[in-house]
Amino acid sequence: MRPILLALVLSLISINMAARSVSGIVVSDRDSTAVPGAACRLTGGGGACAAGDDGRFALDTDSREAATLEVSAPGYSPTEIRIPAGTKSIDLGRVYLSEAALLEGLTVTARSATDARGRTIVYPSAADLRSAASSIGLLRLLPLPGLEANPINRSVSVDGGSPVILIDGIPSTIDDLNSLAPGDIARVEYSRVTPPRYADRGSSGLLSITLRRRTDGGQVYLWGRSAVTTAFMDGNFRASYHQGPSQLSMSYNPSWRNYARVFDTRRESYIGDDFRVDLDSHDRNPFNYHYHQLRARYDYSPSAATLFSTTVNVMPSYSGRRLIGHTVDSHLGEYDERNHTTGSSVAPSLDLFFRHDFDSSNSLEAQVVGTLSYDKYRRDFTYIYTDGSTDSYINDVDSRRHSLISEVAYTHTFAGATELSAGVQNTVSRSTNRYITTDYKPLLTENNNYIYARAARQFGPVYLSLSTGLKLFWIKNDLNRRRFIRNLTQAQMQWTIDPRWTLAASFDYRPSIPSLSQLTDYPQQTSPYLISNGNPDLRVARSFTYRLAPTFRHDKLSASLQVAYSHTSDAVIRDMTYLGDRHFLSQSVNARRSNLLQTNLFMRLAEIRGFGAVVSLGYSRYYCAGEGWHHSLGTFSANFSVWYTHGPVTVQYWRKVPGKYLDGHQVGKDENGDMLSVDWNPDKHWSLGAQWWYMFDVKGTRYPSWSSSPVNPSVAERHISPNGNMVVLTATYTADFGAIFRTARRSLNNSDSSSSLLKL
Repeated sequence: MRPILLALVLSLISINMAARSVSGIVVSDRDSTAVPGAACRLTGGGGACAAGDDGRFALDTDSREAATLEVSAPGYSPTEIRIPAGTKSIDLGRVYLSEAALLEGLTVTARSATDARGRTIVYPSAADLRSAASSIGLLRLLPLPGLEANPINRSVSVDGGSPVILIDGIPSTIDDLNSLAPGDIARVEYSRVTPPRYADRGSSGLLSITLRRRTDGGQVYLWGRSAVTTAFMDGNFRASYHQGPSQLSMSYNPSWRNYARVFDTRRESYIGDDFRVDLDSHDRNPFNYHYHQLRARYDYSPSAATLFSTTVNVMPSYSGRRLIGHTVDSHLGEYDERNHTTGSSVAPSLDLFFRHDFDSSNSLEAQVVGTLSYDKYRRDFTYIYTDGSTDSYINDVDSRRHSLISEVAYTHTFAGATELSAGVQNTVSRSTNRYITTDYKPLLTENNNYIYARAARQFGPVYLSLSTGLKLFWIKNDLNRRRFIRNLTQAQMQWTIDPRWTLAASFDYRPSIPSLSQLTDYPQQTSPYLISNGNPDLRVARSFTYRLAPTFRHDKLSASLQVAYSHTSDAVIRDMTYLGDRHFLSQSVNARRSNLLQTNLFMRLAEIRGFGAVVSLGYSRYYCAGEGWHHSLGTFSANFSVWYTHGPVTVQYWRKVPGKYLDGHQVGKDENGDMLSVDWNPDKHWSLGAQWWYMFDVKGTRYPSWSSSPVNPSVAERHISPNGNMVVLTATYTADFGAIFRTARRSLNNSDSSSSLLKL
């Protein structure tokens, strides 16, 4: 027995002596920032791995022979390091990668996009970063099927809805995304399927941004744009500094508009059992607004496994609208309209977050967010008749909302292939709306609970995910109390057939519970004929969505086709009914069902001697039916970008061909848009640009709509003339002082944006 034990011990010792590791940190030679996801391979049976978010890698080998370490990453030139023979482990320290060189406009890079764990993962190449003047501009150039990045509105959408936006794992807003310089973005993870953890929020898809990891230091980012002849201005200002375990960041994002030439034309009828009136209106609707998002955040990370973060948000805003119009009324004759609407709000919030990784397999997150919301809303309607008499309707209300959002989430990973996660979310709020004219002051409370669990596993080339959740939503106001208990279920599959082909499929069941404003029972008159109100009897809409999407990638070409079908029972629509006595009621009601079939073809061809193009083509088929009525609609849409980069100059053209949509009786058309831009990047600090919006279009932004309602048929159009042929100038300045160390990863909203107020 002893000889056997001795031989076993000697064998283990020899194996341990033979085994050695090669480790290091992959960084950029431009600014010493980490290069996450860099591919590291050791020849001679040493295996391969990808560098982590901090750029670190480690490879184990049993060979004592000399070997070669090969390191590569999209957007960088690959490098090789000779590893000498021996038995000792080697820490190489920093392994520097140089940005890929341009050869007559052609950038040579590694494969920059892949599919993993139900997501598309993209590493922006050096050519992508060089061609993009902003973070929104960068997203527009990447192979992200279904994502629309609108450079005019500086917004993103996924299949027509708003996605969950994460920046280093932190739930963020579009203003946070716009505050990023393109060079800050190291990796983009994207999915057209909303992860189950966020399924309770009504979002569409996921956009997760990973920033370059940096060491101690700071950064200043300044961006601004303004039109030459129009009262129009946007800005982003951000400053951050990291030292040791602490990081402080502050940001300010203002926006201002003041448009005078906004025009509405509308022909409509109100049809009752014993009454009909036809209206022909022509209005001018000047509007203005300004808002100011201010944020201060402090992160403290005593170790890589622990993070505490506190964030203070304040966003004061003001908006004003006027209506100066003339109406031909078949019942009352001709009259003028003078309507004035103002609104102001401020919603400070405090966000406390804690994360701890117990080990590589277990992680816990906890978060509490408190928000105080103050709103003032004033709207006066005045109708001036030819005989000098007037009618006035006033909707003035002050709103106060206090809310507390909390969540605890736990994740456990089994050997890297299987993941289990679960969490509990709770939102409690108390809202008071004081209607000034009647002094009615209802109190509204809500208690929203969401409990979810998810299991995911990688079976070779196939990734499967299944989740279920329970939503318990209780609401109460002065007169009504409603309780909802609903299930949310999701299944997802991703099959990586080979390096070129990927097939994705998903199923999603999601109920849509009515909001506080939709359920509030408080009628308000807005015209001689129209009364608007909430509907406390609304039922929950139930949606079933199925998706299938094959994707092909080869060299510089990327193509994806998605087919999606959605069926909604008890769909919530806006409808009109006749009350009698020449008055009509507008409110949300349940239609019997609503169906939507969508097909979308996405293609990207880029990095061909400086040229690139992205094209998205879509066809949608709508069907909606209620008691005794049904409507259907087929519509095409398109979105494309073409660009050329030569040295420090990039020329781009973007155009959106809007499609139509059907919502109950209402048909509308999406916002149109096109833009020609020239950007000049003279050095790593400055970027200057000029843009021409809505080229050769004197009407600018247009919003046509039609209604087939048997009670309120209508045809309407709004256009914003100041946008037509608009010339916009932009300037960006970025400066790094050392670098910023970004570690925060979390997954809750950092403020409460819900509202209990029905604004007409």
